[in-house]
Amino acid sequence: MDATGVSLVEEVEALRRVVEGTVRATGEEFFRSLVEHLAGAMRVNWAFVAEFCGEGRVRTRAFWARDKFIGPEEWDVAGTPCEDVVKGKLCHYPMGVAGRFPADKPLTELGVQSYLGVPLVAADGMHLGHLAVFDARPMPEEARELFIFHLFAARAAAEFERLRTEQRLLESERQFRDLYEEAPIAYVHEDSASKFYSANRAAMRLLGLKAEEVEGTYGLSLCAPTPENKAAIEKAFKLVGTGREQTLPVLELRRKDNGKPLWVRWWSKPDPDGNLTRTMFIDITEQVLMEREKNRLQAQNLYLQEEIKAAHNFEEIVGRSKALLKPLELVRQVAGTDSSVLILGETGTGKELIARAIHNAGARRNKPLIKINCAALPSGLVESELFGHEKGAFSGAIARRVGRFELAEGGTIFLDEIGEMPLEAQVKLLRVLQEREFERVGGTGPIKVDVRLIAATNRDLRKAIGEGRFREDLFYRLNVFPVQLPALRERAEDIPLLVNFLLGKFAGKIGKRFDGVSAETMRRLQAYGWPGNVRELENVIERAVILAVAHGEGAMLEVEAELLPEGTVKAMEMPASPGGDLKSVEREHILAMLGKTNWVIEGERGAAKLLDLHPNTLRSRMKKLGIERG
Repeated sequence: MDATGVSLVEEVEALRRVVEGTVRATGEEFFRSLVEHLAGAMRVNWAFVAEFCGEGRVRTRAFWARDKFIGPEEWDVAGTPCEDVVKGKLCHYPMGVAGRFPADKPLTELGVQSYLGVPLVAADGMHLGHLAVFDARPMPEEARELFIFHLFAARAAAEFERLRTEQRLLESERQFRDLYEEAPIAYVHEDSASKFYSANRAAMRLLGLKAEEVEGTYGLSLCAPTPENKAAIEKAFKLVGTGREQTLPVLELRRKDNGKPLWVRWWSKPDPDGNLTRTMFIDITEQVLMEREKNRLQAQNLYLQEEIKAAHNFEEIVGRSKALLKPLELVRQVAGTDSSVLILGETGTGKELIARAIHNAGARRNKPLIKINCAALPSGLVESELFGHEKGAFSGAIARRVGRFELAEGGTIFLDEIGEMPLEAQVKLLRVLQEREFERVGGTGPIKVDVRLIAATNRDLRKAIGEGRFREDLFYRLNVFPVQLPALRERAEDIPLLVNFLLGKFAGKIGKRFDGVSAETMRRLQAYGWPGNVRELENVIERAVILAVAHGEGAMLEVEAELLPEGTVKAMEMPASPGGDLKSVEREHILAMLGKTNWVIEGERGAAKLLDLHPNTLRSRMKKLGIERG
């Protein structure tokens, strides 16, 4: 016998039972075998092992009741014999348990008299659960029984500890596996010759690889043959043998599946043995493309601003007729404000030029003027063009797109042909005008915007409202300050000025010098109705200049009648002598102007001014026609 009163034979027998009952089992099977053999070794009816499952609650991992397993069972420990055990104390009630814990009805119903429980504590002191036995007979404190019980409890605690460690390892392995497989950053393992051995899902998506293609793919085969790549790769291979981490700023690759370009930032770390390298790719394709697009837009914006300054100054709106001066005065009045402007007029009357004049004369002149022609856009793309879209907002939206309203931030947006805008887009435009904010297609939040709106149309918007094709509330938002442009036929006196301006413009482009336009041509141009307005006049003059150069004609521009459609020429206002030829008519006209000016050629009151000719050109024509002062 030892100091505990337990014989050596009994110790050996207890150990044998524990070993034989649990040696081949783990987990749930182990706990079931443990409690069954514990009940047999201690000659009790009930035995269980339980774990904590929440604040003040326990749940059995195995429960032996007389001759079978039951459960699992779960209960609150308050008011039960287990309450002290879960606090970390050994608890032994030799008899009278049901009387001590009247709230524990199962004990009363089973007729339980005795209870023995011990906490299961991990090596780090953490309480994992408890082991307990109870019986319908008294259970006096015996050294042998306590020895066996402690022996089983130690084995149970060891299994709990093992399971906890195993769970941690599994969780850690799962986390690392998930981190590798599901990481948004692409990872590959490759050898010193860039041959891939493994790749996570992000890498396969990025590089266009199938799972079965990973092993055997060479990273070098995916590199674009650019000088920048070549220099970077040569540097990388020099560092491979050193075992040092290395980072390349940017690599341009080609996807294996479709050959499309992509750009990555690349980082690599060799394993200690130098055989494998762990490589990480960060996709920066969108960043590179956006940077390129940004640079392109900056260059384009700079060019457009210079082009606008050179070709669209307010001062170059040609004409001095009353019909033109009236809308120009309105432009001067509204330019300094932020009010919305609606420009009305027939096709070709210069609505865009007036919009540019308003912008250039206003406080937003140093900000962009963004134009969009509503009639030129498919109905499904109007909203995306105006407000932009997020990546993945719809099929084909492979990247975020900045809309015209964002591009115009701080400046002016010019919506040409506003009468052609679809009704669904009109609703969103109205919101922008009312609330000064919009949402990108597929966006999740509003974007504030500060732009001035100028719209233009050749349509009768009031008629469109009556036909249900245009929103009345939007019309009143746009029609804050209407500017009506006259048709060219309503300002025929501006035609000579326009003709000479356009002649100089087109002649300069092709390096040809003209002294002017013949009198017959000018009469013909002034007599024409110009249904296409200034734009049509511009086309006619450009065509006449090209024909004159091709035919090697002289310094006076002639516009033949066939260049103008028949049936649209009105009666000529310049008198002509009956039966007179063209030279006679021109000579008489010049003599008439000279008579009005008392033969003064130059100056504000000279004949050259009345004829809209350069003084030297007039002198050349007078010499050619034999005109001399008598």
